[in-house]
Amino acid sequence: MVNKNIARKQVKEPEPLDESWWAAVLAEEEKHKKSSSSYTHSNSLPNHLSQTNQSEVKNTPLVPTLRSTNINWQLIQEAYARDETLCLQVVGYNRGGLLVEGEELQGFVPVSHLIDIAPGKAIDEPPDQADQELFLTPYMGRILRLKVIECDPDRGRVVLSERAALAEPGRRNQLLEELKPGECITGRVTNITDFGVFVDLGGIEGLIHVSELSWGRVRHPNDVIKVDQMVRAHIIQVDKERCRVALSLKRLCPNPWDSAETRYFPGQVIDAMITCVVPFGAFARLEEGLDGLIHITEMSSKGVKLNPRGMLKEGQHVRVRVLQVEASRQRLGLSLVEILSG
Repeated sequence: MVNKNIARKQVKEPEPLDESWWAAVLAEEEKHKKSSSSYTHSNSLPNHLSQTNQSEVKNTPLVPTLRSTNINWQLIQEAYARDETLCLQVVGYNRGGLLVEGEELQGFVPVSHLIDIAPGKAIDEPPDQADQELFLTPYMGRILRLKVIECDPDRGRVVLSERAALAEPGRRNQLLEELKPGECITGRVTNITDFGVFVDLGGIEGLIHVSELSWGRVRHPNDVIKVDQMVRAHIIQVDKERCRVALSLKRLCPNPWDSAETRYFPGQVIDAMITCVVPFGAFARLEEGLDGLIHITEMSSKGVKLNPRGMLKEGQHVRVRVLQVEASRQRLGLSLVEILSG
């Protein structure tokens, strides 16, 4: 039976997502790939991870490539396909996460997938040695219950999750069968990155890409949503083969651009709020999801160029004149009329 949090919603056929949409998944574990540090490890680490050549250490990726001949790829792929829970020992770490091993098994657990480290504490920037010791040293030697969330023998890549193992075995596969594009589902936000938001759906994590958070401009997902927040999201796509679920917040609401040209017109003067100040001007919000640009040349009636950051600030209320509305291109040109007090 479908999760009771899922409710059907009549919507038009969702637009297909290309591979670039999904390229963001797990990107936070690799964004420091070119400058990552070496592993702190025990004597049980395989030779390819225990070398001390400085040039190799400098280029060690946070999600390591596994080349050990002792890895049983068939066993790992079966555990992944069945959504089984594995018990593996922590034998090493770098700032991106933990290296774990078991009999014929080896893989990597990203920091963002550890239960005892809150997502807000995830190590997104290169930490100093003290940070590394504080967060990850206590894991050395521990046995963790994990699930495989990515398995790629061609790339020598096995990624596991402690958070995913909180759900009963097989729950992921059950959800992949139950979840349908066009439906809505409720889940808990587990992690926020520059490119989007991960939501726990009770056995699998869905991704709300930053472009799917709002019809308007989103500077950073943290401005829209918070960790541990319960959210209701629209299901865009379910990829059973790669165990991916694409979600959207903005598709729960009508696109304000669809009717923008009937509600706003050149010459109209209206109240707005500054949402972002940039060197070439400022963005002002007329309503949720509908932001327009006040170009720097439209900030002074005398045509004198001003410093936008010295003149405006985020959250400030202003009066603007609509210059043009291009709904098809989601462009709205504005001119500053006056700055409102208060």
